[in-house]
Amino acid sequence: MNWNLLCDFDGTISLEDVTDSLLLRFGRPGWDRLEADWREGRIGSRECLAGQIALLDCSADELDEHLAGLAIDPDFPAFVAAAERAGYALRIVSDGLDLAIERLLRRHGLGHLPVAANQLRPDGPRRWKLEFPHAAPGCASGTCKCRFATKPGQQVLMIGDGASDFCVAARADLNWARKRLLEHCLDRELPHRPVANFAQALRQLPELQRLRPASSLRPLTVLSQHNKEFPSNE
Repeated sequence: MNWNLLCDFDGTISLEDVTDSLLLRFGRPGWDRLEADWREGRIGSRECLAGQIALLDCSADELDEHLAGLAIDPDFPAFVAAAERAGYALRIVSDGLDLAIERLLRRHGLGHLPVAANQLRPDGPRRWKLEFPHAAPGCASGTCKCRFATKPGQQVLMIGDGASDFCVAARADLNWARKRLLEHCLDRELPHRPVANFAQALRQLPELQRLRPASSLRPLTVLSQHNKEFPSNE
């Protein structure tokens, strides 16, 4: 099978949410109210993110220094190498910040990976703004991940952990899921495997060649509602 691998970044590749870490360190008052409005469904993620990034108060050097202290899953580079050897297309699809994602990837020799994310741009010496080149009409997210799940002749694997992955999860032929995305897949009986980290993803990569056509993949996994958690190292 020709697989198109779509991978979330924050909390999936990165070990923490990059935007949250920036807001906790550099955010001026009000960003947490926007977060609450988003979680309560009063605003979409695009409106939330635009407002929060406008509240950042840091210089470019401070931003770089902060990003230098963030880490990614240590097994992600090996996973990328294995996926490329198998001939799979791999793209980062994120409702996060392109500048942060690209710098973290370059640090680990992964700057060649295509990235679809919100564009972080300076708006003054200590101010920032977001632009949304991958937004779509009717989608409240900054990056509409579904736009990248429609290539003819390809099966789609979504790797993610959160609410920004929910929409594309319904279109994917398979989801490797954790945290909120895992719960979402369980609740809606979407085709999935629970995958805690990229060490586990690397072990499961050969499975893609053995899977049947998408029409027979539902549901791949049946888990008890009382067993949604899984060991972080398995």
